[in-house]
Amino acid sequence: MITPNLYIDLHVLQTVPSANLNRDDTGAPKTALYGGVTRARVSSQSWKRAVRQGFKAENITAGIRTKEAAQLLIDQLMKLDGDLDEKNALEKAIEVFKAAGIKIDKKTNETGALLLVSRGQIEKLAQYALSNVDLSKKEIKKVLKSDQSLDLALFGRMVADNPELNVDASTQVAHAISTHEVVPEYDYFTALDDLQPKNNAGAAMLGSLEFNSSTLYRYANVNVNELIYNMDIDSGITGAVAFIKEFLLTMPSGKQNTFANKTLPSYVMINLRTDTPVNLVSAFEEPVRSKDGYLRKSIEKFEKEFEASGQYLDMPELNVVLSKFETNTGVRVANLSELLQRVTAGLKEAIQNEDVND
Repeated sequence: MITPNLYIDLHVLQTVPSANLNRDDTGAPKTALYGGVTRARVSSQSWKRAVRQGFKAENITAGIRTKEAAQLLIDQLMKLDGDLDEKNALEKAIEVFKAAGIKIDKKTNETGALLLVSRGQIEKLAQYALSNVDLSKKEIKKVLKSDQSLDLALFGRMVADNPELNVDASTQVAHAISTHEVVPEYDYFTALDDLQPKNNAGAAMLGSLEFNSSTLYRYANVNVNELIYNMDIDSGITGAVAFIKEFLLTMPSGKQNTFANKTLPSYVMINLRTDTPVNLVSAFEEPVRSKDGYLRKSIEKFEKEFEASGQYLDMPELNVVLSKFETNTGVRVANLSELLQRVTAGLKEAIQNEDVND
């Protein structure tokens, strides 16, 4: 029997004051043209990194994305075998990665591209290398596909040298965009030299910085069955809930010291679906226009779009809302803790029902 689909849809409305969260190559805040107007944009990659950093801050085992994977293995080999010197450890590490089909630069001992690996994978690679003279590509592949850290299981891994080591992502994260049009603003600033003569009134430095302010619509989904496949049932459930928490509480740190712009979501809707995940950004294809704030009108437009999606989709198995304003849909929860508890219970119930049906 085919396992039914199980998806988490995560919708967030979050207002951000003057900020430059995510810059383009000119240093300006990233933007997107949508609905015929310019929107503030924050890339999915920058927010995923913020989530990964959040995992580390919460002592959730996160992977390491680096070109220095060979050095990690060298250190682990020497840790497990005290008689192994660095030269021999390097030779063994290169042999392991060669067997895995991953190229190591002979001059720098680096991989050609960033490689996301978990601590558990590095430890098992070292154990395997020390226990076997003849290295098996099949066994090394098995090691590099097991013991996945949460971020690796969520966001996946692409290995250009050997696609067999790829890990399919179980999570999709959209680029956040503003629900309304934005106009770029500029901060002209100066800096004074504390020791300059009193008769010198000039600035020691001049500069300008582009910024904007916005109410962002943020969206992500989790393929729960894929996450469980990458990990296991218990780790998949706790991992999905941990992702939700960090997605809500973290922010990219671009120009954070300059703007102190960290805010919290004002509206969160989480749906547990068995049909298909759906991004409801279409609620804002016609930009919100207002002279007294965008948040309330953004919530109204979003909830109308959610109701309209019922013309195409089944009602979610779970539909919970955490909002600072009154809402017209979903089960209202009082705080983040209750939200996460309901999602956890909903996931366990849905998975249990799958097992019973199987």
